Amino acid sequence: MDGTRRGFLGAAALGVGGAIGLFGWSGFGSAAPKGNFPYKLSDAQWRAKLSPAAYRVLRQEGTEVPFSSPLNNEHRRGTFVCAGCALPLFSSTTKFDSGTGWPSFWAPLKGAVGTTTDRTLGMSRTEVHCARCGGHQGHVFDDGPKPTGLRYCMNGVAMRFLVGKG
Repeated sequence: MDGTRRGFLGAAALGVGGAIGLFGWSGFGSAAPKGNFPYKLSDAQWRAKLSPAAYRVLRQEGTEVPFSSPLNNEHRRGTFVCAGCALPLFSSTTKFDSGTGWPSFWAPLKGAVGTTTDRTLGMSRTEVHCARCGGHQGHVFDDGPKPTGLRYCMNGVAMRFLVGKG
């Protein structure tokens, strides 16, 4: 991916993120991810467990404003886990700076995530969700680095970082 495309993606992310922040977008999904997941809580339990921002992303398929997550600048060795159920999702060894303003990875941990087709915003994207609780994490795109060529563009508010082996 060349610098021009990355710059365009960053500028587009800022524009979309600014609109989200300005208009308070809470997502286009329902309050319950689609599918049968092993970790289940009632909507009231999810609301009590998560911050409003994490609830909006994980349970309503929202997104955070780009460049707003401290995890975007996290460079220590460790593991990124789901903020909803603590399932390990990504190793720090697969994290890279995509320039888009969201934590990005070139591969998830084995069996950690699932995907569905997201047709909101007038386009088709691949949504990424936690394999244990179904919480919305972000989207995956085919413009990432080697060895996979994928960019898992995740919402930092949907994850926590655990320092240690990663």
